[in-house]
Amino acid sequence: MDTNLRPLSLGEILDRTAQLYRSNFLLFAGIAAVYAGALLVLNLIQIGLQELLQAEHWTRQLAWLTRSATGVSMLLAFIFAGAAVAANNRAVGWLHLGQSPTIRGAYSDILPRLGRYLWLMTITAIVVWLPIAVLYGVYFATVLHFNQVAAGAGGPSAAAGNQSMLIFGVATAVFLLLLIPIGIYTVLMGLRYALAVPACVVENIKARQAIRRSIELSKGSRGRIFLLGLLVISIQIGLVLVTQAAFFVVGFKNHGVLSAGIRALQQVVAFVTNTFIGPVYATGLTLFYYDQRVRKEGYDIERMMDAAGLTAPVVAPQSAAEPPLPGVSQE
Repeated sequence: MDTNLRPLSLGEILDRTAQLYRSNFLLFAGIAAVYAGALLVLNLIQIGLQELLQAEHWTRQLAWLTRSATGVSMLLAFIFAGAAVAANNRAVGWLHLGQSPTIRGAYSDILPRLGRYLWLMTITAIVVWLPIAVLYGVYFATVLHFNQVAAGAGGPSAAAGNQSMLIFGVATAVFLLLLIPIGIYTVLMGLRYALAVPACVVENIKARQAIRRSIELSKGSRGRIFLLGLLVISIQIGLVLVTQAAFFVVGFKNHGVLSAGIRALQQVVAFVTNTFIGPVYATGLTLFYYDQRVRKEGYDIERMMDAAGLTAPVVAPQSAAEPPLPGVSQE
């Protein structure tokens, strides 16, 4: 039954990921479509409201709407993306163990604990991405501040321009020097936490326990996980370039201005892209999670013993007339 529960090479995990994706395309596309569809609806609503406000010449309201809509969209996208990732992990786990999941069944299983999964993703995102986000923020804030100071002090003079260029050059050099170690930190921490969500979903454990499990399970396999991520990113970049190339050309010809219809079509194409590519990385990570459990904990042997009934607890039969013991559940 669990013929896939054995140590797998990187090539075998990639083959297994592709095989699962091909043979269960509608399942994975349906799970990813929930997130991609929500993102599509949010973006189409934002485009419609922007066009309405522009037609009414409400410039101040348009700027406020854009900022507010961006914040709301990011929050809702995070929630729907987290649900889709968790549902994908659940479906892959069932498939890998020989079961037959459904889109509804995967979401029904993870929704009661969605808050836990989102909290886990929030913790890992902060630890992994906060340093690089702070670096970018400080860089742009520094450049903007000193440009404003130079412009205020010297106006449009050549000296002010030279000072601005000097500040920009120094800030950029420092930024690039710091970007290397912080980038390495981001990659390493991302690999440490890569198996946290599969562990949380499959083992039904809390966020911090899942992080500790990921740190332990990922040891010895982080290089292979990095190659998986590199492959998926390459595929995603290639797919985005192919599907979005026409929109880039139209935007270039129109000085960055796209009509509402073109922007709506762009969002529809992005929906298709997100639906296709979204499940691949989560599927591969779930397979890595099971592979590491097999390698480190003998999970394949544990499953075989469970199937044979060798690990089931022995419970002494109780007389029907005998009252239940206090505090013992009779389920």
